[in-house]
Amino acid sequence: MIKFTSDDLPGTVAKLTDAWKEQFGGYPFRYSFMDDNFDALYDKEAKFSTTIQYFSILAVFIACLGLLGLSSYATESRNKEIGIRKVNGASTWRLVALLSKDFSKLILIAYIIAIPVAYYFGKFWLENFAYHVKIGVDVYVIAALIAFGLAFITVSYHTLRAALSNPVDSLRYE
Repeated sequence: MIKFTSDDLPGTVAKLTDAWKEQFGGYPFRYSFMDDNFDALYDKEAKFSTTIQYFSILAVFIACLGLLGLSSYATESRNKEIGIRKVNGASTWRLVALLSKDFSKLILIAYIIAIPVAYYFGKFWLENFAYHVKIGVDVYVIAALIAFGLAFITVSYHTLRAALSNPVDSLRYE
């Protein structure tokens, strides 16, 4: 291992090649740079990170589609209840909060299950590195806020549509 600083890298490599041939003429001179070696070590991790990001985005998209379907079913099955509550004077935001409450409970349960799993696998993965960081509480809080935000945005389409609809249309069939 040789440490050098040079503006003429090809010239330095040529001098090292000549010195190698003088000392060890029968063996080939092979060299590599430390920064390239470190890049090769972390290249696998970079590819793994990219793969995880793509699959995470796909999983979140599929979960949002499922949540959209579930919210559509819930608002459709509670259509008459929403109409009665509107006739009795419930505000739009009160109805949105009522319909979103059930989904928030489901997301909270999923989040409580996901915290220990994410902590365990994150800690296990980080132990493979010489220098690693501790996973703080802020990461989990930010993840919870993002999960609740995405769920609220996903559910709000159907809940706002149901809350803003004319209550006469939902009660007309009775």
